[in-house]
Amino acid sequence: MKKIQVKTEREELKEITGLVQEAVAADGLKDGFCHLFCPHTTCALAINENADPSVKSDVLSGLSKVIDGAYHYRHGEGNSPAHIKSLLTGPSLTVFVEAGLLQLGTWQGLYLCEYDGPRTRQVWIKTSAA
Repeated sequence: MKKIQVKTEREELKEITGLVQEAVAADGLKDGFCHLFCPHTTCALAINENADPSVKSDVLSGLSKVIDGAYHYRHGEGNSPAHIKSLLTGPSLTVFVEAGLLQLGTWQGLYLCEYDGPRTRQVWIKTSAA
């Protein structure tokens, strides 16, 4: 298993496609699967469009509209909206690998979804042959 560090600046969707592709290449995997896991409770992982940067802000705005930050939550740290957003997007992904390359759609990229930044986060990567 490989662990990569991702520094975030704020609530953001941080593209990690290149970092994950580097980890797959370093592992020497030609055909199989790349499993990603985020071991944090206020961020998550997602696959989404990486062509138009406004998609990232639209996703964050949409989630913030659905998850009311002004609601009186019981959790004392004040980051309950981040916990809820991470539940909605999820902590793990699996991506096919063929000929050593992540198999993503034309407009897709991999994202660490930071809902409680700035932070230094980890993404755990494990590859397996087909």
